[in-house]
Amino acid sequence: MKGVRKQNLPTKLCIVCHRPFSWRKKWEHVWQEVKYCSDACRNHKSKIGNKINTF
Repeated sequence: MKGVRKQNLPTKLCIVCHRPFSWRKKWEHVWQEVKYCSDACRNHKSKIGNKINTF
């Protein structure tokens, strides 16, 4: 991703909060596996998952 302007970075939608988030250098090698925008959303996933499974 060298030489790419910040406005042209790839984005994804968080599967918990559905907000868009941009590529980060620390995710360079695992970008395809990133699902959450933050640690808070990653920690919140189990609470959301349990609610979905109870229906």
